Amino acid sequence: MLLATPPQPSSQKANGAYYTPEGVAVQLVRWAVREPADRLLDPACGDGRFIAAHRPSFGVEHDAIALQGARMRAPSASLHGGDFFAWAARTPERFDCAVGNPPFIRYQTFSGATRQRALALCKAQGVAFSRLTASWPPFLVAAASLLRPGGRMAFVVPAAIGHAPYAAPLLEHLLARFASVQVVAIRDKLFPKLSEDCWLLLADGHGGSAKEILFTRKTRLRPADALAPPASVRVRADEWRSVWNRRLRPYLLSAPARSLYQRVARNTSSRRFGEVAAASIGYVSGANAFFHLRPSQARSIGIPETYLQPTVRNGRILPTGELTCRTVEDWRRADEPMLLLRLPKHGALPAEVQRYLDGPEGVAARQAYKCRTRSPWYAVPGVHVPDYFLSYMAGRAPSLVRNRAAATCTNAVHAVKVRDEGAAAAFKVWSSPYVELSCELEGHALGGGLLKLEPGEVSRIVLPSAATAASLPKARVADAIATLREWRHCRGDRTR
Repeated sequence: MLLATPPQPSSQKANGAYYTPEGVAVQLVRWAVREPADRLLDPACGDGRFIAAHRPSFGVEHDAIALQGARMRAPSASLHGGDFFAWAARTPERFDCAVGNPPFIRYQTFSGATRQRALALCKAQGVAFSRLTASWPPFLVAAASLLRPGGRMAFVVPAAIGHAPYAAPLLEHLLARFASVQVVAIRDKLFPKLSEDCWLLLADGHGGSAKEILFTRKTRLRPADALAPPASVRVRADEWRSVWNRRLRPYLLSAPARSLYQRVARNTSSRRFGEVAAASIGYVSGANAFFHLRPSQARSIGIPETYLQPTVRNGRILPTGELTCRTVEDWRRADEPMLLLRLPKHGALPAEVQRYLDGPEGVAARQAYKCRTRSPWYAVPGVHVPDYFLSYMAGRAPSLVRNRAAATCTNAVHAVKVRDEGAAAAFKVWSSPYVELSCELEGHALGGGLLKLEPGEVSRIVLPSAATAASLPKARVADAIATLREWRHCRGDRTR
């Protein structure tokens, strides 16, 4: 007898719903379930592929269409339609295991009453997440609160568990609540159509506690593989906290590579980027097409040069080493939209500028969110001239470029202001292999093979002395760089 295809959820992207391959779902359930009578919970059951793998199951799903699919796929399961956090806060139900693939919703859209309920429930469990937390850590904290003593959890999680600051409170909570915590890092994508990499999180022995994280590196997950393979490294919790800033990503490297990195980082001649300079994001105009003018456009409108500032709109247009006036002149000749309309907050404006503000483009621009929430709407805040530019995202290595053209930059590029005159000397090693490795370790992978550096991550980049950088074993450093680039799927590096 053929079963109808389960309906698709109403908005896959909005709901963070990218369904787990059935083979992976079955493996997670087999690991979590120890007895036929074990009660299994899936806090975001989607179309029911986890709860279909074990008969005594309970699934919660807020999307009505997905819930309909779960009923068809897992007719023997118990189901609840609605918000998981509201249900979890009041249910007397308890379970032997929890499995699933929670929604990967970023903090920008994880909002409203659901977020408030989630964070309140987590706070009641002793976990305080920052305002930047995504949706999936609260799902795991709430699911853990519904386990019986000795219970287990097995979840698909984003690879962000290896680096995101909001993942650290979750791991701390699991270490305090489970006898065993294991993270299985999988290099090949579990979801080929999804840019985000996914790992596995396994926690066993609810009611216990652990002083280490079992960290396993795997190239790929095969159907016949043991779901909890031997740990590649047993990460001491104190080392994870103090040495690696509560990040698991460094453990993708071998122990000798990690030791080499830390030996240089602790060298008294080495400096952290944050000691030398401060990196911050550039300005946010709110309406780029309106505020970024081509030279020909500025001339035709009649805007005085006083109100025009050369700007770096993205890292792709930066040259190597230095941004000079000659490069800016090249942009002018090419008639690029490279002039920021920089207007003061106070005082009268020239008639030509006022006409542009009051014209059709200005009427449209002032309706944009950033524009309508600032006063006056046309004064772009956060505009300054940095000493250097640093690319925010990079395919291989981020670029550090000296600003010799008095240009400013958008938030697509980091603006770097030096703290002392020693910065130029410290930055001479920027293109060295060790600093490339430091960028890989202190930054994090983004979809599409990109490396992203947030300002806080930039501040931790290690700048060794020139003598130290020259003395390091080139092959070992190059191998460590290649390994981390493989894990973020950077094109052009070796494949094993």
